[in-house]
Amino acid sequence: MTTVLIAGGAGYIGSTVASACLDAEITPVILDSLVRGRREFTDGRIFYEGDIDDGALVDRIFSEHPEISAVVHCAALIVVPESVADPIGYYEANVSKSLSFVSHLHRNGCDRIVFSSSASIYQAEDGSPVDEGSPLAPQSPYARTKAVCEEMFADIAMAGPRVLSLRYFNPIGADPQLRTGLQLKRPSHALGVLIQAHQEGRPFPVTGTNYPTRDGTGIRDYVHVWDLAAAHIAAIKRFDSILTDSERSTAINLGTGNGTTVRELCDAFNAVVSTPLATIDADPRPGDVAGGYTKSDRAAELLGWTPKLSLEEGIRSALDWIPVRDQRLKG
Repeated sequence: MTTVLIAGGAGYIGSTVASACLDAEITPVILDSLVRGRREFTDGRIFYEGDIDDGALVDRIFSEHPEISAVVHCAALIVVPESVADPIGYYEANVSKSLSFVSHLHRNGCDRIVFSSSASIYQAEDGSPVDEGSPLAPQSPYARTKAVCEEMFADIAMAGPRVLSLRYFNPIGADPQLRTGLQLKRPSHALGVLIQAHQEGRPFPVTGTNYPTRDGTGIRDYVHVWDLAAAHIAAIKRFDSILTDSERSTAINLGTGNGTTVRELCDAFNAVVSTPLATIDADPRPGDVAGGYTKSDRAAELLGWTPKLSLEEGIRSALDWIPVRDQRLKG
């Protein structure tokens, strides 16, 4: 049986990948500092509490689990406004510690790394689709840490571990079995704010209505987190066919390939809930852009992956997760 180390495996994405691994008969070994992750998400799983830059701990993990054949690196701080307020902390957590982590992995003979990157590194200012060769222009310290890590890993891969970077678009939803989901009670992304507005009985502000999109509102690519997890399983299984001695690093976009505007997201939300949510138009927030969505040709070609779950299914599972979250994550 394959064994995979998941750094950040107690967070939203990492814990969902761990669930998908278990379903695919892949043994996940979780490493998480619990700075943002949840201990509850490690229940019944092999778990080491600690930081990715702790070389002695990484050595111990490989000593106790020499069968580990690949690493999924999801450990990162990810809140954009927080990164603007604390860029030093974000560069330390996301870049400096990642460099140390890869050094520890290399020392332990690990040659396969699947890196959680982000579509926020793209220019994506006019609502157009992007592919892996589109211009990059990260707009926040968080996004720049992801771009820096990709470049750093590409350099390291020439003489160290091979690295497959998966550029996530906008994850939504929860594990269909509701084992894990988004742990934050007040997330800042659009669906999270929609759910909060619905719960509190107030209109949802549509921030920006004059973008160059089909209805004037911002456009994003919302991909179900369970589909993202399935892409990681495909990446683990196909790693050696994607990356070889001659091509040691590459990036793959993970999205639906369909853009959804804010108004369309609101319509989809109202199609799921019993009480429709009102909206009000508002000015764009500082730093907001029209956004974009992905072309998914490379994911289909290299991973054999296409998303299976709809926007409405993502919204429904996000709503189903809330009472489970509130019961389990009381701290």
